[in-house]
Amino acid sequence: PVSEAEELRRVIPVIQGLAERTSIPLSIDTSKAGVARVALRYGAEMVNDITALRHDPQLAEVVAESDAYLCLMHMQGEPRTMQVAPSYTDVVSEVKAFLEERLAFAIDAGIPAERICLDPGIGFGKTVDHCIELLQRLDEIVAIGQPVLVGLSRKSFLGKLLGDPAATQGPLEASLAGAVAAFERGATIFRVHDVQETVAALRVAAAVAA
Repeated sequence: PVSEAEELRRVIPVIQGLAERTSIPLSIDTSKAGVARVALRYGAEMVNDITALRHDPQLAEVVAESDAYLCLMHMQGEPRTMQVAPSYTDVVSEVKAFLEERLAFAIDAGIPAERICLDPGIGFGKTVDHCIELLQRLDEIVAIGQPVLVGLSRKSFLGKLLGDPAATQGPLEASLAGAVAAFERGATIFRVHDVQETVAALRVAAAVAA
């Protein structure tokens, strides 16, 4: 964890620089209301909160007042400990129930439903089997009725799935296969590293599905 001042020092110059050079929408990945407030002022349009508005009680108010978009993500535990023996009775049902509860919380806080997307948090407090099951049953998360964001690009579970138990990331081809699988099950927003390759894979998948 870093202080609010340090987080601002790191991210605001980047947001300013990008906002001045492009019209592409920008998001700020933060759980701090103070950071979100400044980032939105300087050109960010979406707040991506991995704690789903649980860390800072003022963050929901900042998002609501700014008319920003919001991404609510599921995470079991916290970043430092989330991969220490994650456990679920039914990972998909539990993630879905959590996202439904946080969605209701956000709407009650004044954030319009049409500005909220949901992220099942693949790799955040999940084993390889949990991640695969979330992808297999992603349609159940999509059924909540909000746009679903999937971030599996280069995740370590992909490398482990391919036979390397010590993998710290997955290869490009595995990331592309995962993105297509998520698309086929209803995901509409993708967090990726390899943009050109992923866009090409998804264009083919979309053409086949048309």
